[in-house]
Amino acid sequence: MSEARAIPSLDLNRYLGRWYEIVRLPLKYEDDAATDITANYSLDNEGKIRVDNRCFDKNNQPKQALGQAEAVDDTNAKLKVNFLPAALRWIPFTDGDYWVLKIDPEYRVALVGTPDRKFLWVLARESAISQSTLEDYLGEARRQGFDLERLIKPSHTGREVSDAMLEKP
Repeated sequence: MSEARAIPSLDLNRYLGRWYEIVRLPLKYEDDAATDITANYSLDNEGKIRVDNRCFDKNNQPKQALGQAEAVDDTNAKLKVNFLPAALRWIPFTDGDYWVLKIDPEYRVALVGTPDRKFLWVLARESAISQSTLEDYLGEARRQGFDLERLIKPSHTGREVSDAMLEKP
């Protein structure tokens, strides 16, 4: 089977901002019981995308993962993301693929996955979307060959991990 298909073009400026994780396939570095998962994308000083993922873990502790992403081609829909500390990002083979597979015209809901179909996310600008919208995006994932048996739907309680919560006492 060939790899997953990214959308033909992504407007990175419209994609920047806050997204809420609606569903995902399991990740070894993300707690299956994590709640209130957000991703904030902004441009950094180098013109790359700063990735700021936050959640509350299974012990209700605030967590943050900072990374950097950049487009690999002119479509901007295929990104390489690295979550290593900045000083270690030069190490080869530590970048992950992050492909936008479907997005609505208003940039309110996105389907993101990896070309090998191991990882998948449905992201939205709000913490909840309609079941019919979710089914539409999961239908595209199925059409592209993703196995959705182990899909995780994190809860959103209205809380958000603030900078103050992340500061060490």
